[in-house]
Amino acid sequence: MPKSPKSVAGSGNVFADIGFPNADEMLARSELVRHINNIIEQRGLTQVEAASLLGINQPKVSALKRGRLTEFSIDRLMRFLVALGQEVDIKVRPASHAGLKVAEASGRDTDQAGGGLR
Repeated sequence: MPKSPKSVAGSGNVFADIGFPNADEMLARSELVRHINNIIEQRGLTQVEAASLLGINQPKVSALKRGRLTEFSIDRLMRFLVALGQEVDIKVRPASHAGLKVAEASGRDTDQAGGGLR
């Protein structure tokens, strides 16, 4: 009896690997949420203080902290980053694989931190 592999190489998108139909969008949301949470943590903000800056209530900040991705649109997450003094760039260009990607300011693919929505 042949042995089944102990592990399988991932695609780079955990949401695609587990079968989410909107995997690219979920990955983009998760990266935006990660940035928001990092900024809140770096600034030492309480959930109440973060809520005030973001224009939402504390339970919504708690949802962000717990990674509740479906509660927030990409647009809303980008507005949160702008409220936290970050620049959000949106680039559209031909790609070998169409999809959503969040990139760091350094140009590495995965996330974007920077101040203003363009």
